[in-house]
Amino acid sequence: MKKWLMMLVTVMIGFIVLAGCSNDDAASGDGKVEITYGFWDKKQVPAINEIIKSFNEKYPDIKVKTEITPYGQYFQKLETAATGSALPDVMWMNGAHVNQYADGKVILPLTDLAKKDNYSLDNYPESLIELYTVNEDIYGIPKDLDTTGLWYNKKIFDEAGVPYPDDTWDWDKLKEVAKKLTNKEKGIWGYAALMGNQGGYYDFIWQNGGYIISKDGKSVGFDQPEAIEALKYNVSFIEEGLSPTQAQMTETAASELFSSGKIAMMFDGPWMVPEYKKNPDVDVAVVPKGKQRAVAIHGLANVIAANTKHKDAAWKFVQFLGSKEAAEIFAATGTVIPAYNGTQDAWKQAVPTINLQAFIDGIEYSVPLPSVKSTGEIWQYEIDVLKKAWSEEVSVEDAVKELTKKANESLSNE
Repeated sequence: MKKWLMMLVTVMIGFIVLAGCSNDDAASGDGKVEITYGFWDKKQVPAINEIIKSFNEKYPDIKVKTEITPYGQYFQKLETAATGSALPDVMWMNGAHVNQYADGKVILPLTDLAKKDNYSLDNYPESLIELYTVNEDIYGIPKDLDTTGLWYNKKIFDEAGVPYPDDTWDWDKLKEVAKKLTNKEKGIWGYAALMGNQGGYYDFIWQNGGYIISKDGKSVGFDQPEAIEALKYNVSFIEEGLSPTQAQMTETAASELFSSGKIAMMFDGPWMVPEYKKNPDVDVAVVPKGKQRAVAIHGLANVIAANTKHKDAAWKFVQFLGSKEAAEIFAATGTVIPAYNGTQDAWKQAVPTINLQAFIDGIEYSVPLPSVKSTGEIWQYEIDVLKKAWSEEVSVEDAVKELTKKANESLSNE
């Protein structure tokens, strides 16, 4: 039995015990209930604190305690917390893990709660509702959505006398300009070849006509010619000295190098707006195209732990997090693109100095991130295996051979 299945058995036993002894929404001596809210992005803390403040104006007896865990440790911490029945009452969830957590009964189905309160799911993009629907039950209320943009430093472009990126750019143009902007004397790289899948090699694979997971969900496409060509294009920036090495981007995050003017261009998402807007030289354009245009689209959702002792309070908070009021708070800060329909323009106008329309344009040719039960496991294999290609320890061909074997084994065990 796999480690994950063993964990789920433990979790389910814990649920049974809790079901017999918990007192749902039991209040403390002063009549107040405290719930915990788990998430991973510290850049969103100001907006979240403001939302909690507004929530407490409506529900003063529900105290919300925040728990921030870096993304790299977030889901590992959730697994540990689940086995010990110590999950946050409300938490962020991504598409890669929702099937796994829903099937394992770690998170609560929200369909009946939504029907009971006439909570409309029509306020969100249909694709996001589908992403968080498992076996015809909705498990998460969409919070935000994101695509990918080509962030660039105008000052570096100006000093080199190079025109800014636009929608005519393709792979060849990106490489050509990266060469012009790389300045070893000044310690400037033309481009950051990130190893990330979303906002990275997934986009390139799709742009090159490849796929990540087959339509029947039985195999991955990393070893296909289109994917190999896309991955080799990624790595070529490092090989040619146009990008920091994998070791350099591990020691100092590419986002930090970009913010400090050491990288001229990089793919990144709208979640970086709060950080990048601090630099007046920064702007963003649509990503260059390959054989076709394509960028990943994804969005986070708020979910409720199945073993919460405060289901009613947690549901009230999740509803508020998914409200137009909360979306407008996120929009005003420019933190993320809110998922609530009709609030995206407010997000775009929140930071008029940056061309945020680039992310909205990306929705038109976006591709949903793949979501299967073993997505999280496959993502980990990608990190473990592809970093050897990005570090130039092995060839792309050898890396994808190993990755494909491991990923297909995961799919066969679903």
